[in-house]
Amino acid sequence: MTQSTVSSRALKVPPRTIMTPGPVEVDPRVLRAMSMPILGQFDPAFTQIMNEVMEMLREAFQTKNHWSYPIDGTSRAGIEALIAGLIEPGDKMLVPIYGRFGDLFVEIGERYGADIHTMECPWGTVFDPEEVIAEIKKVRPKVVALVHGETSTGRMQPLAEIGRACRELGVLLVVDSVATFCGTAVKADEWCLDAVIGGAQKCLSVPPGIVPITYNERVEKEILKRKKVERGIATDADRKSAEGRMPIRSNYFDLGQLQDYWSERRLNHHTEATSMEYALHEGLRLVLDEGLENRFARHRLNEAALMAGIEAMGLDLFGDPTCKMPTVTCVKVPIGVNGDEVRSVLLSHFGIEIAGSFGSLQGKIWRIGTMGYGCRQDNVLAVLAGLEASLIRCGAQVNRGEGLQAAIDVYEKAGE
Repeated sequence: MTQSTVSSRALKVPPRTIMTPGPVEVDPRVLRAMSMPILGQFDPAFTQIMNEVMEMLREAFQTKNHWSYPIDGTSRAGIEALIAGLIEPGDKMLVPIYGRFGDLFVEIGERYGADIHTMECPWGTVFDPEEVIAEIKKVRPKVVALVHGETSTGRMQPLAEIGRACRELGVLLVVDSVATFCGTAVKADEWCLDAVIGGAQKCLSVPPGIVPITYNERVEKEILKRKKVERGIATDADRKSAEGRMPIRSNYFDLGQLQDYWSERRLNHHTEATSMEYALHEGLRLVLDEGLENRFARHRLNEAALMAGIEAMGLDLFGDPTCKMPTVTCVKVPIGVNGDEVRSVLLSHFGIEIAGSFGSLQGKIWRIGTMGYGCRQDNVLAVLAGLEASLIRCGAQVNRGEGLQAAIDVYEKAGE
């Protein structure tokens, strides 16, 4: 029997500088943590790691919520888990859409039987909070699902006023902060956010495969009403809490069972993704060691340098600047230039990846991420140099050399 050519081939991964809105470059210290020996999921040493992860997540989400823990899976797993736990068929769900990922809330909500209500604003802008509050009062939904940072357009929705209104009106606010978590402030308690989904593979600089979530007692109350009672282990309180409500349809995303798994009871639900837990622990440790405010300032500085360089090069930024995300910068593709061709030259000759966009913006903008470990001066200067050379190679007219100088000016001024 001959050996397969493919199976005898060693894995080869080309080096890349990833400057997309995610996934991003993983911090080498996180990769090192992932190589540590596997522990059993009920080993006291691993239980301690789980407890420390929960505590660090509370700090990162700026919350006192007891339920702050990760779900195994990519960020979409966290979004689906919250929707699965809160939505029963016929429940009203309001989704304000200002980019691609509002539509994702709609799709997941529909699959769980939600009565979906949407409102939309032009891509590149966000909603006036009063518009959303007026729609909440009109629709009277059980859940409002809202994206904090919309990577498809590079915009960031203000949440504090909407959160306070939801609290006053008895509406649950579920927030996708996948692209903002650990890159800019996400104040779960101060902004009255009932449930928040974070991201691992973006500003936290952890590989995709684990998603941090947090939710408060208002959400927990809804979950316990639907908790599936397991034979042989149920208490009277468990049985009482489950009376008269439809159990959560998903087993994997059953937050009631996951609470038992992450509680002191440690009731088995699944086999925890041990190495990903190590990665999350190390990623959070690095965030908190840097300090949240210092980390946010670093993201703003590199954003400012990138924007200065882009504009000095003669390119135009996309979107309303008053609501721009500090972690994603959107750049208009010059008229007559093939955006995909420029990205291809940048990748093949410089090993730098930037992103295109979706829907009506496909082919019209590039999206450049400055996130987490990759949010550094050397990366910003490299992407500016590579983008300039790639544009020239593709026949575009740019202000040669000025982009890099403008970015360096920003860094030198910050260092004074």
